[in-house]
Amino acid sequence: MPTKEKGLEDLFHDTLRDIYYAERKILKALPKMARGASSMELKAAFEKHRDQTEGHVERLQQVFALMDKPAKGKTCPAIDGILEEGEEILADFKGTAAGDAGLISAAQAVEHYEITRYGTLRRWAEIMKMPEAAELFAATLAEEETTDKDLTMLADSKANRQALAA
Repeated sequence: MPTKEKGLEDLFHDTLRDIYYAERKILKALPKMARGASSMELKAAFEKHRDQTEGHVERLQQVFALMDKPAKGKTCPAIDGILEEGEEILADFKGTAAGDAGLISAAQAVEHYEITRYGTLRRWAEIMKMPEAAELFAATLAEEETTDKDLTMLADSKANRQALAA
């Protein structure tokens, strides 16, 4: 008997599991990043984003429930690699003027990954006629985009210039 060809719903579920895994890993990484930050503004930004990320996980759990599927992650080598790079920056530059600039760059790599995933999931939810899921993804996407802009402002206002001056 031939196996059923996988379709968009399968891809959607697979990607949902991927970002669920990623968000849970990010939740664990953010306190380390906050501890490694020199500036109080960057520490506060990481702590704020940790609180937001808890909400992102809850929204993802709601989407799993809408699909009548268990909220279960799937190992995501992409986020593992991005977070590993962040750990390296933390280890190599902690306590230096470049440390905050490096942490911001690592955090933005995470944000850009998330923005890509949530934008895609939102579009798929729309065409799959899942308006509630699309709204949940849109809310998270807006927060991720705002976090990325906030990180850029922190980099431009202080961190990059301090790293350059060192």
